[in-house]
Amino acid sequence: GALDGTHVPITIGQDKASPYRNRKGTLSQNVMFACDFDLKFTFISSGWEGSASDAGVLRSALGKGFTVPDGKFYLVDGGYANTPSFLAPYRGVKYHLSEFRRRGQRGHAYANYKELFNPRH
Repeated sequence: GALDGTHVPITIGQDKASPYRNRKGTLSQNVMFACDFDLKFTFISSGWEGSASDAGVLRSALGKGFTVPDGKFYLVDGGYANTPSFLAPYRGVKYHLSEFRRRGQRGHAYANYKELFNPRH
């Protein structure tokens, strides 16, 4: 499956706003979604403060019943650790297709196996 988090903008009283301020300085809740390859949601964790990291939300979900089926894994982005259950891209290596286009490279012009893996991820 695939797993990712997103920030949902919120409005909240100033007295409670501080933990909901995300790294971009806006107020949000961090929501994590997991889905299978049939595009069916299998898990949702919502209500997290915008300052909560994706890895922290996942760690809590794992402690509260979220599981990875035996023999399966989830594709995750760079906000998560690469483990046998979670397949993340290589860090410090171009990832988004736009990064390849910007440098004038075509799809077959990868510098190494890590650059080949990341856009296919």
